[in-house]
Amino acid sequence: MSNRLDPGAMRCGDREFRWGERTYVMGIINVTPDSFSGDGLGHDIEAAVAQGKRFAAEGADILDVGGESTRPNAAPVSAEEELHRVVPVVERLAGEVTVPVSVDTYRYEVAQRALSAGAKMINDIWGLEHEPRLADLAAEHKVPMVLMSNQRGRPCPDIVPDVIASLKKSIALALDRGVPWQNIIVDPGVGFGKTLEQNLEIVRRLDEFRCLNRPILIGTSRKSMIGLVLDLPPEERLEGTAATVAISIARGADIVRIHDVAQMVRVCRMSDAVVRSKLS
Repeated sequence: MSNRLDPGAMRCGDREFRWGERTYVMGIINVTPDSFSGDGLGHDIEAAVAQGKRFAAEGADILDVGGESTRPNAAPVSAEEELHRVVPVVERLAGEVTVPVSVDTYRYEVAQRALSAGAKMINDIWGLEHEPRLADLAAEHKVPMVLMSNQRGRPCPDIVPDVIASLKKSIALALDRGVPWQNIIVDPGVGFGKTLEQNLEIVRRLDEFRCLNRPILIGTSRKSMIGLVLDLPPEERLEGTAATVAISIARGADIVRIHDVAQMVRVCRMSDAVVRSKLS
């Protein structure tokens, strides 16, 4: 669409991501026993690898492996436990699928080991706030990183400007530590310290984040905002997720992070046909 900014292209592993041409799908692989969405695989490496292979076959463009639940009030895990959960799955997937693997972590040692095991992206839910050295790793390994805005523990009376300001700080820090401009992706952080009204407002005003001139990742899949609106448990939030994905694409999302890959790939294709005039 003519009103979209052109943030360029990005290489992730052996793949090139050309922003604006279509919506990319990030499939969620939770190697946790306590995921909010009910899909946590715990220590079952074989199940995680099988899920990753299925997601790749269903059309996922990236596989995002995480070893610590990010739901509110989740019990924290040690770095050792997170390593034990994440690294074997990353290593197996990196060797058995052609889709690039991302590691969802804010810990330096976990990201470092995951990159050594074959991960090609870092997804940081704290936008370098907890661990700025993640940017050093991304620069050293020449991999992209997702910088998310996390409002947990802080008031945000004016949510969209506050999130944009937070992301600008994260981008500046990443650039200062050597991450190339084209390797930065932003995520407004739906569900992280935000009220229902604020989450809905972020989706509704997602196009305002184009001012950052970076590709936008959004993760609404099965989240509590959908449960609160529809009064449904996580496993029954497929249609609500589809609605938020389609609206997010119309508002400028470049990547959607989702649990239900096959269904959301179809939603993306249909949305792209309308929004981007993309028919294949």
